[in-house]
Amino acid sequence: MYIERVPNHGSSPTILIRSSRREGDKIVKTTHANVTGLPEEMLTVLELLLQGKTMVSADETFKIRHSRPHGHVEAILGLVRKLELERIISSTPSRERDLVLAMIVSRLIEPSSKLALTKQWETTTLSEELNVADATEDELYTAMDWLLKRQTRIETKLASKHLKGIDSKSASVVLYDVSSSSYHGEHCPLVKRGYNRDGLKRVRSAEKRS
Repeated sequence: MYIERVPNHGSSPTILIRSSRREGDKIVKTTHANVTGLPEEMLTVLELLLQGKTMVSADETFKIRHSRPHGHVEAILGLVRKLELERIISSTPSRERDLVLAMIVSRLIEPSSKLALTKQWETTTLSEELNVADATEDELYTAMDWLLKRQTRIETKLASKHLKGIDSKSASVVLYDVSSSSYHGEHCPLVKRGYNRDGLKRVRSAEKRS
């Protein structure tokens, strides 16, 4: 049995369920039903059934074992690549560059510590997109050291790309963060940098003990 579409001049074709057999030199067709009114989707299924195919529902065929959000990752990664941030960080692809990009994107999605970051990657597609799913927190710190060595080059690239001559009428506006931070202790080299505008002084270990 099969479905046959019989043309009608000036109107939609008639759709019939038919079977055929040979009688001598002739092919004899037998019409079993007129299914002209059925939706095209049902006709497709009926056609497959008549061909001997087995139909099952999608729920029975496919099972979702694991699903992770991807849209926000795609949006931020797309913007990062549109801004050519990858090439600004390093023109040569590397593991360190991928780790730095992953940290940047993660920082925008959900800021956290480096250890927590490696756990959060399991909840999105970011680690797969950048192939860093096996990264440890120690690798992330190493990648930050690698990034620090490239700081001057990165700043130079950013300046040449985004800043115009400061003496011309088309001078660029540069915005920077003036957040105040306090460091406590004696051995952190970052303590020597800058000035705390809140007036807080360094707290030495001797003062703590007293």
